[in-house]
Amino acid sequence: MTASLRAEWFLLRKRTATWLISAVWLILALLFGYLLPYLSWRGEAGTPAAATAGDDPIAQAVPHELVAAAVQGYPLFAGALALILGVLMVGSEFGWQTLRVIFTAGPARAQVLLGKVVVLMLVLLGLVLVTFLLDAPAARLVAGLADRPVDWPGVGDLIRGVLGAWLIVGMWALFGMFLAVVTRGTALAVGLGLVWSLAVETLLRLFAGSIGFLDGLQKVLPGTNAGGVAAALGVPSQGDPGGTPGVSDAVGGAQAAIVLGVYIAVFAVACGQLLRRRDVS
Repeated sequence: MTASLRAEWFLLRKRTATWLISAVWLILALLFGYLLPYLSWRGEAGTPAAATAGDDPIAQAVPHELVAAAVQGYPLFAGALALILGVLMVGSEFGWQTLRVIFTAGPARAQVLLGKVVVLMLVLLGLVLVTFLLDAPAARLVAGLADRPVDWPGVGDLIRGVLGAWLIVGMWALFGMFLAVVTRGTALAVGLGLVWSLAVETLLRLFAGSIGFLDGLQKVLPGTNAGGVAAALGVPSQGDPGGTPGVSDAVGGAQAAIVLGVYIAVFAVACGQLLRRRDVS
């Protein structure tokens, strides 16, 4: 097992795509979490815009809202990037025809898959932690420039934020890995995953209010529950003034966390069953 972990870590960190995805992930977090809200607050004329109750562009860019600011992009852009990373973790192996060589060399298929899942989840946890570490000084800088109080969230809130964010991107990454195993490649898996996460679920949530059975269906969908975790961590729901796309309060935080955990387990087991039963060529 240790050899599989070392091999997967070596493979993942040597891929250019891993570093590109990580860089885009962190840049977007700072851009949408702090830079754009600050520029909006400054106003077009270069002077601070008047903030009214419920209409403050930097309300979530201050230290007290660090958790919400760090997690707000996870249901959409970070989730989509995690999905791509999960696809590449397995799909590229089919494209390079390396899985046959790996399985022939000796490791059991379940062991190889477990190594991929463990390394992928650890990398995602690292990205979540780096996001929080970069957001903290950005929030402090915005607070200083805007003359806002520097009140940090508690340790418990930070831990819940990290675990919630990790759960969201972990689910999307395992979904991507599952699609890669089903399609035995990368291009189709990425396309299907992004269409589902960015388009299909958004449309289903749009019509859920007027079609009864869709309201119940959306509450068990991965995107809705990812948004539910974000909403439970303080991110404004999409339907609220100044709300965040992809964030939904249709389900509670506890239910959303459980559903995401179930999805992670189901996707991992399904990948294992498909790899064990099917030919890899």
